[in-house]
Amino acid sequence: MKRALLAVSIACIALAVSSAEPAQKEDWKLVKQTNGIAIYSRPHPGSRLNEFKAVGEIDGSSQTVHNVIDDVESYPSFMPYTKECRVIKQEKNSIITYQRLSPKIVSDRDYTLRIEKKSWPEENGLAYSNRWEQANEEGPPEQEGVFRLKLVSGSWLLEPAGPNKTKATYYVFTDSGVMVPQFIANTMSETGISKLFAAVRKQAKTPKYQAK
Repeated sequence: MKRALLAVSIACIALAVSSAEPAQKEDWKLVKQTNGIAIYSRPHPGSRLNEFKAVGEIDGSSQTVHNVIDDVESYPSFMPYTKECRVIKQEKNSIITYQRLSPKIVSDRDYTLRIEKKSWPEENGLAYSNRWEQANEEGPPEQEGVFRLKLVSGSWLLEPAGPNKTKATYYVFTDSGVMVPQFIANTMSETGISKLFAAVRKQAKTPKYQAK
């Protein structure tokens, strides 16, 4: 469960899969299909843990879904286990954000991320790419009693998929440094990704995110 909780929250800051995935020789393998979401995994270079990719549709335009993903400072109100999330710096095509997770069963975790943003026109709307990497040097110092995550990367790719539909592709790799059996960590990450999609799907129905 420890890995799963981290996978859920990292998603919250959510962001371009095709450009964010590290160079790999091994192909993605389908490991689970649930609630209209296909979840894939493959080994991550230099790690005993897998990286994950998930593809699923979300009701709402790509702009609406992007509005949800972009609402970083509201994550504590709808993203599981997110205790604090704030923007530290706004740049031209990126933001620096700090996030603190409270998984309950283990001590709080935190990290700072740099999120790179892109968008481009496609048929039926805009596509959005958000890609993130850890940027702890840009955030607050480590706090006593809070475990600082050192390996965090991920992305969202949001593509218009017809009237009021978005094809969402999510990529994530994270290592909390907590030693648990590999199969347990990877299985729980799959569960965490399912919860992440559920949270975004629910929030996309909120009127304040609806694209005009």
